[in-house]
Amino acid sequence: MAGRTGLWLIGARGSVATTAVCGLAAFRAGLVPATGCVSERLGLDETVFPGWSDLVTGGHDIVATPLAKRAEDLADAGVLPGWLPAAVAEDLRAADREIRPGFDPAEGAGTQADAVGQLVSDIEDFRRNRNLERVVVVNVSSTEPPITPLPEHADPAALERALAEPGRRVLPAGALAAYAAFSAGCPYVDFTPSPGLRIPAVTELADRRGLPYAGCDGKTGETLLRSALAPMFLSRDLRVRSWSGTNLLGGGDGANLGRDGRAQGKLESKTRGLAALLGTEATAPLHIDHVPDLGERKVAWDYVSFEGFLGARMSLQLTWDGYDSALAAPLVLDLARLVAGAHRAGESGPLGALAFFFKDPLGSGEHRLAQQEQQLAAWADRIAVAR
Repeated sequence: MAGRTGLWLIGARGSVATTAVCGLAAFRAGLVPATGCVSERLGLDETVFPGWSDLVTGGHDIVATPLAKRAEDLADAGVLPGWLPAAVAEDLRAADREIRPGFDPAEGAGTQADAVGQLVSDIEDFRRNRNLERVVVVNVSSTEPPITPLPEHADPAALERALAEPGRRVLPAGALAAYAAFSAGCPYVDFTPSPGLRIPAVTELADRRGLPYAGCDGKTGETLLRSALAPMFLSRDLRVRSWSGTNLLGGGDGANLGRDGRAQGKLESKTRGLAALLGTEATAPLHIDHVPDLGERKVAWDYVSFEGFLGARMSLQLTWDGYDSALAAPLVLDLARLVAGAHRAGESGPLGALAFFFKDPLGSGEHRLAQQEQQLAAWADRIAVAR
């Protein structure tokens, strides 16, 4: 068997992480099927890829709300079945005991090198105390705004020196988490559009350690539809003139994206993906708005203007209304299994075969959903055969 594997969640008390922990506990207890988990359809070899019973959760967060309370709130919001928090209460308490305080950029004490040391120590304690063969670190924390590149971001030695300087904040929190994960010898997944895995000095550390990583920005709703529909227009030789979109978000994610430019990274990843799918620059305005009344729901509306035979103008309008946490959580669990298998098989660097899961995939220029699925399945089979 693949052995016990840690799933260390950055943002471990957030909506996505709480939903994932509840779902994992429900799978293990046989309370629900693993609907939405792509790895269930791949027929993974469990001598390479860990099964649900092999996964142990822990993580970092800067908030102290117990998972049980977060689960109750999510049930009230309609994300979780009302009966589930009570049914998995002991699992939630056990997961809570493995959550440690994360790096808080608002706290000025100490150097970032000190913070990295503490984050690494927490992960290593988790691995040792729970007798784990490996730990996969997954970032599901709040989206961070784009950063201004610094010279240290391109030079690992300079970055290491800057991290040790009192008062310097050379890396945002998400990048610091990635740096700590690689320092602890762990593969890393960025499920957000935050800039961590776009910083060369951070990924060079992974390359030196021979570690795999995957990202960026989980593909759960509007972009999932685009990656399926855009190839349809191309295959029928229909010219897309414009593709406009509006995203309405409630909950903490919507509130976070409404602050200080944090939506910019997500907007950029969506735009890059659409341009790659269409193979041309179409007019593609996109807006993200916070609507508190929506609670945990996310509503996306798209209007596609296209041109057909003899220049006939036509359009497609679609609306996606879902719970983003319920769409994201199974993918987080899938990625934990797949990246653990990649690590076990000796893979390193960006895992382009996991592009299926991301809006802005590292290591792959493929954005078409059907082709991404084929590449994922072929990769999973190859990993198993190679072992």
